[in-house]
Order: sequence, then structure tokens, then C-alpha cells
Amino acid sequence: MAITSAMCTSFKKELLEAKHNFLLSGGDTFKIALYTNVATLGAATTAYSATNEVANGNGYTTGGATLTRVDPAASGTSAFTDFADVTWSTSTITARGALIYNSSQGNRAVAVIDFGADKSSAGGNFTVTFPAADPATAIVRIE
Repeated sequence: MAITSAMCTSFKKELLEAKHNFLLSGGDTFKIALYTNVATLGAATTAYSATNEVANGNGYTTGGATLTRVDPAASGTSAFTDFADVTWSTSTITARGALIYNSSQGNRAVAVIDFGADKSSAGGNFTVTFPAADPATAIVRIE
């Protein structure tokens, strides 16, 4: 079992099919779900699944949290979008990675994040910090 950071291949194809809308106003709803170290997620992931997701309770709800989008932008020859950091407050969570998915469009997978090791909170905040919304580091970018 492994979690590998990747932009999901199905997402790349679906962009060309106009299945995802990242606009802040009127766009789709994107979520982030947390997964344990026994999950298998990567470029081939096509949709959200509760299999091996962090257990419901202790500050975490199955399906994860709704993300706040940053309007798409362009700089030079790159286009990008990003999300605001997300926090599960007063939580007890151990997660190895996460899946960003589009809940407005049938829970289609967008990107997988490998935390590199198990990350935990014990009755405190569990926060996923996204990189800066710029062409070099944004979580979703086309270069």
C-alpha cells in the first residue's frame, strides 16, 4: 500500500472535457479527505472512496472538509489555482495523505498528497497547509 503525490490522470483528461469549475463564485465544491498509511492513492486514483479513510469521529467527518478555492490565475505561461489551508479543530487524527476531489461532479479525484510520513493531532488542530498560490508552487497548476 502506498500514497504517492500526483495530479490524477483522470483529472487532466476531465479538464479538457470541462468537468471542473474552479471559479470562486459559482464554481464547483472541492473537498479534501484524509487517509491512513494503508491507503493506495496516486495518479491512477479516479474518485473519492471511504476505503482506508481516517475514521469518522474525534474531530473528523467521513468525506473530509470543504476547501475554500482561490480564483484561477495566470502568470507567464502558467495557469494555476489553489486552496486556503484547512484545519480540523480539537481533533485526534493520524493520516498519511489526502485526496482533493470535486464533490459537485460525482466525487471526481483531482490530486493526491503524500505527507511523507504519518502526521497526527491529539485533541488539537490537524492542519493541511497548502503552498502559495503562484505559478511555481500552487497545488493545481498547468505549466
